[in-house]
Amino acid sequence: MSGGSGFRVAIYYAPELDDPLWTAGNRWLGRDPETGAKLDRPDGIGIPDLTDEPSVYGLHATLKPPMRLAAGTRYEDFEAAVAEMAGRTAPFPLPPLAVENLDGFLALREQTPSPALQSLADAAVRELDCFRAPPEPSELARRRRHGLSETAEAMLERWGYPYVFSLWRFHITLSRRLEPSEMAAARPVAAAYFADALSLSRRVSSVTIFTQRVAGKPFLLARRFPLGSGSATAA
Repeated sequence: MSGGSGFRVAIYYAPELDDPLWTAGNRWLGRDPETGAKLDRPDGIGIPDLTDEPSVYGLHATLKPPMRLAAGTRYEDFEAAVAEMAGRTAPFPLPPLAVENLDGFLALREQTPSPALQSLADAAVRELDCFRAPPEPSELARRRRHGLSETAEAMLERWGYPYVFSLWRFHITLSRRLEPSEMAAARPVAAAYFADALSLSRRVSSVTIFTQRVAGKPFLLARRFPLGSGSATAA
């Protein structure tokens, strides 16, 4: 696989294909990132553009943020490195999730800390960084637009993204940034909609590569890598 200057890759956690959260979340966002198909959003959301922004990225929690591949690196080698990392990681339980207000965004957040989850995210950032092209000036400016802490600025300079390692927070984004009145209206709707799926226990048993072929176009699920197996399955 290859792409132009707009081609980006990301390492995400995504619910398994047979997990009701995958089905419910894709419908909430209005798009299936595996097939690219548009889906009818559930009734009652009430805010027409609520999910337009997160729909572009697909249902996911970020482990290694979207990045362009560095000059001289190959997608096939990147894919092999992800498979190797996944193969060394044993599957583990995902803590229960709930709909929360995360800095103005609706998001699914874990309700108890998970050292295994943190370790997986840390490994993805650190071990795959050799494939990352430096961020463009416009991207750096966008990250700094609202101000960064000293620690976040150091992360941005070193890793190309401010919210990694000690600043990383697991979250599955469900909305654009909302006004307080919008959050008050949308959060109970989301909580009721996801209640059945979130009542189920689940495990983190794979990581995924999502790709964006052209800047501004939606990300697609390119491949799943089972944890603990050292092999990959095509999406």
